This record gives sequence, structure tokens and C-alpha cells, in this order.
Amino acid sequence: MPELPEVETIRSQLEPLLVGRAIVDTWLSPEMPALPAWPPDAAAFASLLVGRRIASVGRRGKYLLIPLDDGNTWIVHLRMTGALIHCREGLPEDRFLRAWFRLDDGSHLCYRDVRKLGRMWVVADAEQVVGKLGPEPLAGALSPEALRRSLAGRRAPVKALLLDQRLVAGLGNIYADEALHEAGISPLRPGGSIAPDEAERLCAAIGRVLQRAIGHGGTSFFAYLDARGERGRHQLHVGVYRRQGEPCPRCGTAVARVRVAGRSTHYCPGCQV
Repeated sequence: MPELPEVETIRSQLEPLLVGRAIVDTWLSPEMPALPAWPPDAAAFASLLVGRRIASVGRRGKYLLIPLDDGNTWIVHLRMTGALIHCREGLPEDRFLRAWFRLDDGSHLCYRDVRKLGRMWVVADAEQVVGKLGPEPLAGALSPEALRRSLAGRRAPVKALLLDQRLVAGLGNIYADEALHEAGISPLRPGGSIAPDEAERLCAAIGRVLQRAIGHGGTSFFAYLDARGERGRHQLHVGVYRRQGEPCPRCGTAVARVRVAGRSTHYCPGCQV
């Protein structure tokens, strides 16, 4: 699933291309009827976009927020395999193309999705969709104290808690593993066992890991493509994720793979305690 770095990469690439542009036509594939989450009717959804001008391109957690000139906000969640690609000339021949949005400069914003799990909304109040998300880890809203308070008294593994979007917005499987490794904390530890100094290390590690991934254009292990249709490069720089059996870059111990809360989890048994 595209996580914060991937969505932020897409946001930053789309912003100069979309701001000020008007949406002049749309097409939604009948093979993906659940793409418009609100309004759920495809024609009603399209009618709220056509003729509207894009005011800005923002992000909240893993959601793209696209305010329109009438006060509504177009929200896109890519889920597992969605991609939003700007096409300057014509439409791509892509069997996974699920929707397109033609702009007044002749370009298209194309939505592709292998597994057809993505969702879009057009709403008057974005808080209806993203209001329950936790603090943004790159906006100074996530402090070690707030992180420790969220973990206090929790017996669930810290890795599982970090995946809860109400705790930290935008963090997913890849970067939870990477941040815990960088902080030297086992993903199997109960959340309530995290000491103040460990919460400080973890909070700092989350920020560093996310910033590095943004610098590499995101991580492409499977379906992620940026707004230019290109793969990210951060998969070449991960410390533990999908590196089971390989030596830990910090201590040399073989990276282990276990399941935590049903999710594949990668960590170093030697230096993550």
C-alpha cells in the first residue's frame, strides 16, 4: 500500500501540474463501481468534478486532498495498488486503467488500480473522511510525549499499534519496520513497555525514515508508481524490510521475518530489544 512517502511524492509532483486547472470531463470504469465512495453514484460523483477548478493539492496521512473552487474537496485513497498518473499526451493503453479526468490543458489525470481497492470522495468537509486520523509525523504534531501517551498501558505489540492510523497518520508496514529498526526497538514489545527515552528515539526515527523515503521517491516493491508513472527507489535503501536472512546493516545478525497482527514484520533479533 502506498504510505506517507509515496502519497507525498505524488502530491508534490501533481501540485504544479494541477493547481489552477479545470476538470472538463471524466470517465469511471464500470468494472470498478466502488471507486466513488461518496457520492456512490458515478454520474453524481462526476457532476461534482466536471467544471470545477483545482485550488490546491494536499495530503493527510495516506489520503490526497484536492480542494476545489466551489469549496468541496476531492479526496483520493490509493489503498493497496492504486496510482494517480498525470498523462500529458493522450491516454495510456493500460488494462488496469479505472478512471481518467481530463483537464483544460488537454492532459489527463489517470487512475490505475490492479486490485480495484482504491476509493474517492467529493465532500463539503474533508474531516468527514480524515477526521479520525492521528498526528502527522512530519508536521511537528507527533511528539515523543504524545507517542508514549498513546502507547501507555497497551499490551499489543508496538508494531501493531504503529499501524493504527489513529495513532500516527500515514505510517504503514514498510516504514513501521524501518523506524523500529532504526530506533533499536523490537516490534514484538508491548506498546506499554516503551520507556520515555525509547519513545524519543522512535519518534525521531519515524521522521528520519519517512524523510529519506520521500527523498528516494517512495518504495516500489510491487505496484507503486509515482505521478510520472515511475517506480520509487527507496527499496534499494531499506534496512530490514523484505531482507529476511540477510545481515542487519547495523550488527550483522540475520534479519528475521515474523507475523505481527497478521502483517509480515521484519526486524533484527540482535540489535532490536
